[in-house]
Amino acid sequence: MIRGVTERIGAVGERRASHPWLCAIGLGALVFLSIPIVLSLYYTVLPPPASSLMIGRALSGYGIDYRWMPLKSISPELAKAVVAAEDARFCEHHGIDWQAVQLVVEEALEDDEQPVRGASTIAMQTAKNLFLWNGRSVLRKIIEVPLAMWIDAIWTKKRLIELYLNIAEWAPGVYGAEAAAHKHFGKPASRLTKREAALLAAVLPNPIRQQAGKPSDAVRRKAGLIERRIAGMGPLLHCLWP
Repeated sequence: MIRGVTERIGAVGERRASHPWLCAIGLGALVFLSIPIVLSLYYTVLPPPASSLMIGRALSGYGIDYRWMPLKSISPELAKAVVAAEDARFCEHHGIDWQAVQLVVEEALEDDEQPVRGASTIAMQTAKNLFLWNGRSVLRKIIEVPLAMWIDAIWTKKRLIELYLNIAEWAPGVYGAEAAAHKHFGKPASRLTKREAALLAAVLPNPIRQQAGKPSDAVRRKAGLIERRIAGMGPLLHCLWP
């Protein structure tokens, strides 16, 4: 009996030894997944020196214009505009807007064309821009969803919007509200008007091709829609201001 157990233990050891790459892959995956967890704790109180988006763009030939500003030094109009444009239920959900996800699924089932709306929240976009990579990828989404819920849990809503406004790309190589305000309007982020904030929020989905400082007719129309949304949001912004 003892001999049989010994032989089985030896066989298991031989199988493990014959596949060292499995251990290496597992260890690598563990390290990769732990990095955002550790960094997100660090970013609870300190600004990130850069984001994965910035690094990726820099490797593609873009420069990095990144100027961190505390939330109090950014016009509140920009936070309102970004929430209205990107994540209207920002103050209500916990990183994932499951109502928006349901609507996207329903639209996809009802129509053969692509859904007309998205379900990516500010927490999801922050997780992607800060820690992950661009492009459509099922693997990235699998990592992005729990990571968004994690940062929403450990950061306050004010800290989350502060980080998002500081790392979002608003032109090729231009990151954050302060750099964007100077780039597009020649002023600090603290002095952005309602219209300027709405124009910046309007180009967020495609800051490479669209310009807030020289808006197309489509950008102007979207900015007007954002301004009207803000006027009707009221209590939905309660987590940002008393």
